[in-house]
Amino acid sequence: MWETPTLAEARRRADETAGLNVFISLTDESEDGPVVAVKDLIDVQGAVTTAGSPLPPDEPARRDAPLVARLRAAGCVVIGKTNLHEWAFGPTSDNPHFGPVRNPHDPARVAGGSSGGSAVAVAVGACAWAIGTDTGGSIRIPAGLCGVVGFKPSLGAIDMTGVVPLAWSLDTVGTLATNVASAFAAFEVLAGASPGELEEPPGDYRLALPAGWAVDLDRDTEAAWQRVAGDLPEIDFPDRRWVAEPALTILFAEAAAYHRELFAAFPESYGDDVAGHLQRGLELPAVDYAQALLECEIVRAEVEAAMAGYDAVLVPCTPIVAPPIGTPDVREPLTRLTRPFNTTGQPVFSLPAPVDGLPVGIQVVGRFGGDREIADVARSLERAWYDRPPRRPSLPLKGSHA
Repeated sequence: MWETPTLAEARRRADETAGLNVFISLTDESEDGPVVAVKDLIDVQGAVTTAGSPLPPDEPARRDAPLVARLRAAGCVVIGKTNLHEWAFGPTSDNPHFGPVRNPHDPARVAGGSSGGSAVAVAVGACAWAIGTDTGGSIRIPAGLCGVVGFKPSLGAIDMTGVVPLAWSLDTVGTLATNVASAFAAFEVLAGASPGELEEPPGDYRLALPAGWAVDLDRDTEAAWQRVAGDLPEIDFPDRRWVAEPALTILFAEAAAYHRELFAAFPESYGDDVAGHLQRGLELPAVDYAQALLECEIVRAEVEAAMAGYDAVLVPCTPIVAPPIGTPDVREPLTRLTRPFNTTGQPVFSLPAPVDGLPVGIQVVGRFGGDREIADVARSLERAWYDRPPRRPSLPLKGSHA
């Protein structure tokens, strides 16, 4: 089911690609089974959950998060905890405390975030599949920029117990893998279902493009987009900024509420970008937060109505390919097209477009609760786009980067 390395092979790949800053810690597990990398936002017994921060607690977790217990019950083993954007609060994984996660296709570029280490672990073969979280695009952005498959399931599909929250009303656990079938089977494990083979997709799905969404794309993204979506119909769809705005307000408010005491006690221990976001959240009026929660329900109903008669809509993951590490002001473009679907809570696959240059990700968006249905659509597109598996990056030597 999973294209899986042995644990020894996965550790060798992790060691060879150490310069990409993929892992924060590695386990000493020795069992056989599919190898899984876990975002260091999730409790794994015996490992410290850092959330990408040097702040306490610095003691190992006493028990596995329920989702980790489920993967163990399915016979999987954990290779280690992956690097991420500090506190999962950003789209680049340029972590000031553990080093930037580097893109395996060009180590001078970002891997995307916040689940950057999980995406790179899959891309370099250091695991069979990886776990990420997604609050504003944190699975889909790195999957798209690193050329792997990412799956953000419907909001609430996986138990979030034992996962450090960013914004509890929006947080979603999901999976990253080399192909759709593996990502969906991993999701079923984490959701507590017995993974089974997906049925052969018929391939005659009704697909559409949200009118006015895929604009201002860079040259590489535009070329990939035209290749996969050029002949699909555009449909009337709510404005993307209107769809995204409630999620952005909720994100800032809930993150600030969670961090308020720690931020007051240790402000110097937060990176500049995260500190700025938290300060913004602390200044939000409570009435704006309450209004955003109400608007989520309105937005969800309008998007559902817009998709009536269609199995999925396609949208680029990001309007740009991976920018160089340290490029300023990339938060907005990187989250522009992913955040709306955190407001709606819909299931979304990120698929690598068939390109030869830097990876470009395409979102395949389904209806809320239709996780299996959107997996079938994504598998059909995967088959149509590729007559061979997507290429793996040419990897740097141990400890090297551009």
